[in-house]
Amino acid sequence: MQDVIIIGAGVIGCAIARELSRYQLKILVLEKESDVCEGTSKANSAIVHAGYDAKPGSLKAKLNVEGNKLMEDLSHELDFAFRRNGSLVLCFHKEEREQLEKLFNNGLKNGVTGLKILEKEEIKKLEPNISDEVCAALYAPTGGIVCPFNLTIALAENAYTNGTEFKLNTEVMDIIKIMESTYENYYRLKTNQGEFTTKIVINAAGVYADKFHNMVSEDKMHITARKGEYCLMDKAVGDYVDKTIFQLPNKFGKGVLVTPTIHGNLLIGPTALDIQDKEMINTTADALNEVIEKAKKSVNQLPLNKIITSFAGLRAHAEQDDFIIEEVKDAPGFIDVAGIESPGLSSAPAIGRFVEKMVLQILPAMKKNNFIGHRKGVINLSSLTYGERKELIKKNPAYANVICRCETVTEGEIMDAINRPLGAVTLDGIKRRTRAGSGRCQAGFCLPKTMSILARELHVDSKDITKCGGKSYILLKTDEETER
Repeated sequence: MQDVIIIGAGVIGCAIARELSRYQLKILVLEKESDVCEGTSKANSAIVHAGYDAKPGSLKAKLNVEGNKLMEDLSHELDFAFRRNGSLVLCFHKEEREQLEKLFNNGLKNGVTGLKILEKEEIKKLEPNISDEVCAALYAPTGGIVCPFNLTIALAENAYTNGTEFKLNTEVMDIIKIMESTYENYYRLKTNQGEFTTKIVINAAGVYADKFHNMVSEDKMHITARKGEYCLMDKAVGDYVDKTIFQLPNKFGKGVLVTPTIHGNLLIGPTALDIQDKEMINTTADALNEVIEKAKKSVNQLPLNKIITSFAGLRAHAEQDDFIIEEVKDAPGFIDVAGIESPGLSSAPAIGRFVEKMVLQILPAMKKNNFIGHRKGVINLSSLTYGERKELIKKNPAYANVICRCETVTEGEIMDAINRPLGAVTLDGIKRRTRAGSGRCQAGFCLPKTMSILARELHVDSKDITKCGGKSYILLKTDEETER
């Protein structure tokens, strides 16, 4: 029997797993996809919000500000990229200034530091490409940008190194609540890979959190999938803005932003459309045109000729418009971590600690003496000095063999991404860990070579390599081969 089972290996599930791995607990993470970071965590704005938007007193406000403060130290501990680039919320009309001041006061109540309201001339000095229509802006210097893939993978790897078990390709089909007495109960989880029992269940299943909650509780929950579409531009225009540029928020969220990414691209989006299908992550011409038109309002002469790809993600919106982090009243030991939409990524480190305390109240545990608090990420040659690269290549010539020309990713880096804790087993897994295939040609050049390396390192046929698990094969397979 497990002490804790976490459903979902997104950034929230992995943050919780990492914090709980400090203790003498038997922890299992179940994920239906072939890798961590396959849901909401892989397709979002990658923003670490300052915390001025959420309603004072809400969990969103509390955990956003705490998570923001924790992110920098965490990035050093777990070796992922993070930068405090700051953010601006633009005001285009004098009539909107009251709303801007409300955000400012919200931020003060939430404990956000360094907030200022800037006038047009000050904004133009910070951002020369900002729209000429802007008249004022809220400046939050504590805002930041992060790589959501590397953050999630770093948390997962560190949890794994500290004894947490991960079962991927494992979909939870049913949860049975077993009450042996008033003081003792446990849960049996039926999956496509067999049954698992546990004293505590942590429901971190994103847009599917309502499904699992409703299996054990009479008090039903509904999570709405809110779809957001984005356009990503080439690194040639990654410095078009330095700050993350927002417009005033509305009832559907923080609106369309323009922001640099941590890897040097320019990102615009998202839209906000509530949908029924929780797997619908296609992009549409209408939505992408909406993103472009709204982004053009924030900056002058948006470099649309530099768009290299588009994508969509789903946010988990709860009816009460706040995070739901609580033990279910009629299901002792079942903890919901649901409705974690924006600022969920920003709040993840704080959510991990918040849930850690809840678990220890239910199931007290001793801390490990041998907890490993640091992790080294995938080797990134571009971040090394000439001397360091030379020495590395001397030890392993694979680091001199460039596979992805757009991002200058070598065979050695791809091998490192595969042969490490919870290593990559798909092309998307390689992409998220090394950025091979993320550049302007979108894997047009490097895909065959990356497939060959994956097949070699995993000791499988190239026909078995997939884009993102399941049946997403790149090479044509016969029906008989697919069945095998």
